[in-house]
Amino acid sequence: MAVQLMSDSACDLMQREAQALGVTVLPLKTCIDGVEYLDGVTITPAEFYDKLEHCRALPTTSQLSPAEFEDAFRAAAAGGDEVVVITLAGKLSGTAQSAAIAAAQFPGQVFVVDSGSVTIGQQILLRYAVRLRAQGQPAAKIAAELERVKPHICLLARMDTLEYLVRGGRLPKAAGFAGTLLNIKPVISVEDGEVKVVGKARGSRQKDNMLTDFIEKKGGVDFTMPVMLAYSGTDDALLKGYIDNSRTLWQDHLADLPVTMIGSTISTHAGPGAIAVAFFAKQPGL
Repeated sequence: MAVQLMSDSACDLMQREAQALGVTVLPLKTCIDGVEYLDGVTITPAEFYDKLEHCRALPTTSQLSPAEFEDAFRAAAAGGDEVVVITLAGKLSGTAQSAAIAAAQFPGQVFVVDSGSVTIGQQILLRYAVRLRAQGQPAAKIAAELERVKPHICLLARMDTLEYLVRGGRLPKAAGFAGTLLNIKPVISVEDGEVKVVGKARGSRQKDNMLTDFIEKKGGVDFTMPVMLAYSGTDDALLKGYIDNSRTLWQDHLADLPVTMIGSTISTHAGPGAIAVAFFAKQPGL
């Protein structure tokens, strides 16, 4: 009996890498000008940003249904496998609830973990699950360990604008209006499944310093656990600038920083020009 690991595409783990890791990523849907796309399957991040620039209305996203999860769980159960599925935060999407509804049909065989995070915050929890599976842990123990460590996940992002978060209903209008009016670039976090503005800055270097300050408030990065960086848009120049500005934070611990592009589901709400950092903090809570 094997353990299958599953997630939704909000984790921004590309399909090719998911296959290499032995992970099943179920695609969420993005609708652009009346056309529905499967995140990471029928639309790549680069294709999404091109369409975002030219679309008539803001794209919309839709959650996975219980039936879609049930189909995936049944295929695994048919072979006698156990399943651990790691979802994006239930406070941001009904996808976690859909997974839980479907999992109820497979008691003791399918375990759902609400990551309480999204994009690379969700992905580092998934990568930790891959590590636990490689150690021979059964599904129940993997799920329990993920629940234990997930309060330590820290997801921080410096945003180019709050417009997309406001238009998508993830932040109140007043937050986006103030940022636009004053030309302030915000820094946000995802804490316990909720998007929060944790700082505001002018200029890229000040934003980079602010990210570093927040990381220090967490007691630093636990480098024994997965670490990820991500960016939205097709230009990674801002990301490279951040890596240069924060080199002292990583250089003694990591030979390379794993980087991914943020896909259509999350970029619908984040917009282009965002840079995100996800890690397990040595102490939970800002």
